[in-house]
Amino acid sequence: MADPDTPFAVVDVHRTRRNIARLRARADRLGVTLRPHVKTAKSPDAALLLHDGTPGPVTVSTLAEAEAFAAAGHRDLTYAVGVAPHKLPRVVALSRRGVTLRVLLDSTEQATFVASAAREAGVALPTQIEIDCDGHRGGLRPDAPGLTGIGRILHEAGCLDGVLTHAGESYFARTAEEQREAAHAERDAAVAAAERLRAAGLPVATVSVGSTPTAHAADDLTGVTELRAGNYVFFDLVMAGLGVCALDDLALSVVVTVIGHRPEYGWIVTDGGWTAMSRDRGTAMQAQDQGYGLVTDLSGTLIPNLVMTAASQEHGTLTARDGAALPELPIGTRLRVLPNHACATAAQHHGYHVVDSAHGRAAAPAVEAYWPRVTGW
Repeated sequence: MADPDTPFAVVDVHRTRRNIARLRARADRLGVTLRPHVKTAKSPDAALLLHDGTPGPVTVSTLAEAEAFAAAGHRDLTYAVGVAPHKLPRVVALSRRGVTLRVLLDSTEQATFVASAAREAGVALPTQIEIDCDGHRGGLRPDAPGLTGIGRILHEAGCLDGVLTHAGESYFARTAEEQREAAHAERDAAVAAAERLRAAGLPVATVSVGSTPTAHAADDLTGVTELRAGNYVFFDLVMAGLGVCALDDLALSVVVTVIGHRPEYGWIVTDGGWTAMSRDRGTAMQAQDQGYGLVTDLSGTLIPNLVMTAASQEHGTLTARDGAALPELPIGTRLRVLPNHACATAAQHHGYHVVDSAHGRAAAPAVEAYWPRVTGW
């Protein structure tokens, strides 16, 4: 990894494949379709690993992702962010190209404009009703009075596809038992909403659940048709802090270069600031605060007690934890930093330089490929 210039994002394809296989096997055991969320990697090249080298069902978070993944051959997409009227022409355009793009909503107002747009365009716009399973963000509670009315508006326009929920609070579930409880609550909310719609004579084809913690904790998905998760492809320090993965599972890192020393402060300074790592401090609320990231050498071997504890725009500060001595890292030394939040760190980069640890832990593994990322909205 002598090139390119630092900082740059690195993905270990061996760890990525291993992470993908782990959740795929779990979905198979649970008897549900796995619909990975591509919002973390945002890479059609990475997405080819999700379904054995061929396009398959995925979840997207932007219409730019939907358009890019459709162009890459994916024809079965769920846009898992509440839809607004001005976005529908792009949804209709994809539908006319033979792409199934489900949209998401949680209000009568949204249902009305989706139904109207579908009728005017003469195309089906499959739509899922967002269900709130934990008060985290958007959605209707399963017992919300307006649920069946929204369902009927969509059904009469030929648009009702099903229900979708996301257990966002599971990212604060700190034990395996808490994560299982979150998975059960997520399932129960989605299934209850689907049963209410069916009891009202409305068809529900899809019952969709998922977050990375609950996807790995779920042990019974009776009544659910599909499972979603995204972060699991790369994992990160937040997921490791929750016990969802091990540090050795983290597939994304950022290569930085040592550019200075401030021994009077106990600092090693690198050229990787928050523009390379993001400002995400997701582990600050966990039992072990990992600063802006843990530090490894280029082979991926953790450097004990070395943490990125501060970041300005283009400078990263590394310090030793618990009074340990700073390692000898001369100016020009290249290091890798493991991120708190893979989605946020990946978003700072245009693409990934790909290495493969299956070949063994070389001192400086060769870059074998470059995967561009989708950007914009």
